[in-house]
Amino acid sequence: MMDALTSGIAGLVVLVLLIAIRMPIAYAMIIVGGVGITLLNGPQIFMSQLKTLAYGQFSIFDLSVVPMFVLMGALATRAGLSQDMFRAANAWLGWLRGGTAMAAIAACAIFGAVCGSSLATASTMGKVALPELKRYNYAGSLATGTLAAGGVLGILIPPSVVLIIYAIIVEANIVTMFMAALLPGLMAVALFLLTIAVYVWLRPEAGPRGGIGGRDEFVAATVGVIPVLLIFLVVIGGMYAGFYNPTPAAAVGVFLVWLYGTLRRGLGLAALRGALLETAKTAGMIYLILLGAELLKIFMSRAEVPQAMAEWAVLSGLAPMTVLVLLLVGLIVLGCLMDSLSMILLVIPFFWPVMMEMNGGLYQGAEGAGFGMSTEDLKVWFGILALVVVELGLITPPVGMNVFVISALATDTPMRETFKGVMPFFAVEILRVIVLLAFPAITLWLPAVLRG
Repeated sequence: MMDALTSGIAGLVVLVLLIAIRMPIAYAMIIVGGVGITLLNGPQIFMSQLKTLAYGQFSIFDLSVVPMFVLMGALATRAGLSQDMFRAANAWLGWLRGGTAMAAIAACAIFGAVCGSSLATASTMGKVALPELKRYNYAGSLATGTLAAGGVLGILIPPSVVLIIYAIIVEANIVTMFMAALLPGLMAVALFLLTIAVYVWLRPEAGPRGGIGGRDEFVAATVGVIPVLLIFLVVIGGMYAGFYNPTPAAAVGVFLVWLYGTLRRGLGLAALRGALLETAKTAGMIYLILLGAELLKIFMSRAEVPQAMAEWAVLSGLAPMTVLVLLLVGLIVLGCLMDSLSMILLVIPFFWPVMMEMNGGLYQGAEGAGFGMSTEDLKVWFGILALVVVELGLITPPVGMNVFVISALATDTPMRETFKGVMPFFAVEILRVIVLLAFPAITLWLPAVLRG
């Protein structure tokens, strides 16, 4: 019989193999976790876990925010918010060289703030912006690379479903995580816009100027996007101001998006039914992954794998920052192979104990040791860094998920051209990671100010 730690490591190897043969990650985690618990503690313990585990997981109040934000994104897609946002952004920026690509980035950022999903943002904005980019004869690499990169903004700019799940795993405050994500998210938007400006300065033919619309068109486009901005301010601003918690905020957002879609776009019963079915399907998938992750966490905890990782990190003699960089590199690699939610659920239970140990000990309030910050601040800083590198994995060759989504839409552009176009954005994302690593205050400043 193998000892507990060896069985845990063997379980991880089996999990990777199951994922490699394209088994859905929820089933892979349930199988590995269930078999592992049975081997270590017997079938009675496993059956006892199953009796109460699902209810215990799914009845967590904080999780009720997940289907609400998913529904808000589904309604936003059907209500045509993406078209309104791109139209307004194009009216503001389209006259510049590369302006239509810049408009796509701006629209991705605003839509990501309502949708909360990177793949959904890339897919939706791709359908809206690609025809316009082609109409103005943008280079295929710049057009598709811009949209693939713009899609990653959906994972970080609040509200973000992945950010909510991370907060639940490490027991962080969801609103604080949303506050911390805002400045790094805006930094990404600014860097992406700057990247496009430099790209078309070096290659003017890649991003021609768009047409300059009339005053009436500009005013109409601007007025059309005001309700979308108001929805964002009511939902996110209300949470920042302390008027309500995330779940009521999401409910308010769902109502406002539905009202907007009904009054402006004639959002009918068929669209509402489709949004509800999509929400049920997505939420069911998320909850099943959560169940699998919890079973896997129980198995790994009993096999003492996270504890062994934390002990190795301390005994290795490596500096805390070096260990953090190694963990982030691992997240980038994994981000090429699986979706962001699955990856956060899979690796954070292993990585977070390592971070706590490197910060000075597995206890609350380790001040001044390791990274020089409290455990609560470390949760926030590490969470934002983790999400930034997770989104980086979505555009990393050879298996960037966003690149595949955009390539499926831009059938006339070879995938190698899309990867070529996304490389400048990949470079500035690396720069953003370095800046956030070097200056934690960028992440921690806004929560400190708003929390007072």
